[in-house]
Order: sequence, then C-alpha cells, then structure tokens
Amino acid sequence: MEDKILELIRKIIYRVTGKNTLTYDTDFVQDLGLNSLDIMNVVGAFEEYFDVEIPNRDVWQMRQVKDVIAYMEKKGITEV
Repeated sequence: MEDKILELIRKIIYRVTGKNTLTYDTDFVQDLGLNSLDIMNVVGAFEEYFDVEIPNRDVWQMRQVKDVIAYMEKKGITEV
C-alpha cells in the first residue's frame, strides 16, 4: 500500500516540479530544493488527486515523503 502511495507521490511531484528521485525520507526543501510556490503547487495536486482539503497549518508538517503518506493514512486515504 505505501509503495503505491510512494509511486503516486513520485508521479505528482514529477508532474509539478520535474523532479523524480524520491524515497520515503526525501525532504521536499532540503533534498529537492522546492520553494514555497512549488510546495503549494504540489499540495494543490495532492488535494485534487485525493479529493481532500489540506489546511495550510498541516502543509508545513509534511516535510518528507513519509510525512505525506502518514498524513494521507491519518485522513483515511488508503486507496490510490
């Protein structure tokens, strides 16, 4: 299940930023060099795909890929 979400996150990140080297521990800012606009575009893509609203206060809690996966699971998103 987590592998499917990782692959989906990889596709979304690539579509938005052109970067595709992701692991569970990839940090969006440190490793990928995403700026706040990039991050908001990625979040918008996540919201659209998963049909969920992600409040700004939650966005900055998701620093690594594994944080996004944990957040989605906490929101009850288990199917991709």
